[in-house]
Amino acid sequence: MSSIIKVDTVQDQDGNNIINENSNTITIGASGDTISIPAGATLANSGTATGFASIDWQSTIVTGSTHTASANQGIWIDTTSNACTLTLPGSPSVGDQLVFSDFKRTWGSNAVTLTLNGSKYQGFTSPAPVYDTEGETVHIVYSGSTQGWIPINDGAVANETPQTVSTTMLIVAGGGGGGYDDGGGGGAGGYRTSTQGLTPGAVYTVTVGGGGAGNNPGVSGSISSISGSGITTITSAGGGRGGSGSSNNAEDGGSGGGGGNTGSHPGGSGNQPNTSPSQGNDGGPGQHSSPRNSGGGGGASENGNTDGAAHGGDGTSNSITGSAVFYAGGGGGATRVDGNARPGGDGGGGAGGCDSPNVTAAAATANTGGGGGGGSGNSPHNGGAGGSGVVILSLLTSEYSGTTSGSPTVTTSGSNTIIKFTGSGSYTA
Repeated sequence: MSSIIKVDTVQDQDGNNIINENSNTITIGASGDTISIPAGATLANSGTATGFASIDWQSTIVTGSTHTASANQGIWIDTTSNACTLTLPGSPSVGDQLVFSDFKRTWGSNAVTLTLNGSKYQGFTSPAPVYDTEGETVHIVYSGSTQGWIPINDGAVANETPQTVSTTMLIVAGGGGGGYDDGGGGGAGGYRTSTQGLTPGAVYTVTVGGGGAGNNPGVSGSISSISGSGITTITSAGGGRGGSGSSNNAEDGGSGGGGGNTGSHPGGSGNQPNTSPSQGNDGGPGQHSSPRNSGGGGGASENGNTDGAAHGGDGTSNSITGSAVFYAGGGGGATRVDGNARPGGDGGGGAGGCDSPNVTAAAATANTGGGGGGGSGNSPHNGGAGGSGVVILSLLTSEYSGTTSGSPTVTTSGSNTIIKFTGSGSYTA
C-alpha cells in the first residue's frame, strides 16, 4: 500500500527549501542551489518541460575540413585555413537542435557546407546548404521527416536549398533565304536543345529569329536565344543564305546555304559558330556542268545534296510539344534540267525553283527555321524566304507560373505545360 506525505515545505539541514508548495507551484531548492540527479538515475518527463538549457557548447574549436556534429551541440567553426564540411547528426529526433557559429568571422572566404546525412533540410534533400556569410550564427531544429532540419536563425533565415524548375528547351533560329537566279537553297536555322533549371521568380528572355529574304542577294536568317538568371544562355545561329548563280557566295550559319550553279560555287559551312552538339550542317555545292543543279541548303541532321542533287538537307524530329515535328530543314537548290523542283529537307525547307517549265522557288514554312528554296534561272529569279524560328519550353504543369509576355501559345501534353514562342517574349518562372 502506497503512502502520501503532504507538507508545505521540505528543507535541508541548512534550512534551505528543497520543495516549497505555493499556489499550485512546486519549487525544488532555493536560489543558488544545485539540484543533483545521481548517476544512473533517469529524469522522466510526462508533461511539458520549459526553461531547460538544451545546447551543449563544445570547448573544442572545429578547424578541420570535416566535422560530424551530434544533436543538441553548440559548435564553434574556424575556417581561417580551409572551408569546412559539417555532417549533421544521423537519425535525429523531433526537437533536436544544433547551433554552429563563425568563430573567426571567416565564413565569407571559406564557407561551411552541410552534409545532410539522410535527412531533409527545409523540405529538400538537395542542394547541399552552404553558409558563407561572415560572422553568421546558425541555429537549426529538427522538425520531423517531412521538412527535416529547419533554420530558426541564420541571418535572414535564408532558403539554403533553393529549388529550380527543370525545363526542356528547343531553340531554332531563322532559316536563310534562297539564292538569286540559279541560286542555292537557304541553310536551316541553327537547331539546339537544352534542359536546365529555371529559378522561381526569375525572368527568362526569349528571342525568336526571323527568316532571311530571298532577294538579290539572299539574306541569312537571324538568331534565336533564351537567357536569364542561373542558366547558360543558349543561342542558335541563323541559317546561311543560298549563293546566287553568278556572283554572290553562299554564307555560313547554323546550317550553311547551298552554292549557286553558274560558277560551281561551294556551299556555306554549317555549325557556325561551333557548338557541341552541332547545331547544323554544310550546304551542298552547285554544279555548273550538265546537269546544272544548285546546292541544297544544309539541315539540322544532314548536309545539303545528301538525298540527291539540289536536295535540301533534312532537319531533326523533336517531340517537345507531345507530337513528333521536324524542324530546321534546308532549302532545295534551283535546277535547269527536267522541270522538277528539288525538294527542301524535312523540317520546313522550301523547294527550289526550276526552268522549263518555270517554277518559282518556295518559301520555307514559318516557325520551323527551314531554309528558302533557291531562285530559278528564269524570271522571277528571287529565292524563297527562310522560315522564322521558334523557341519552345516544356515543364511540369505543377511548376508552371502562368506568367509570360509576347503572347506565346500555351498547351499541355500529359503532365507538362508547353510554352511555344513564335515571336520574342519572356517567361517568369
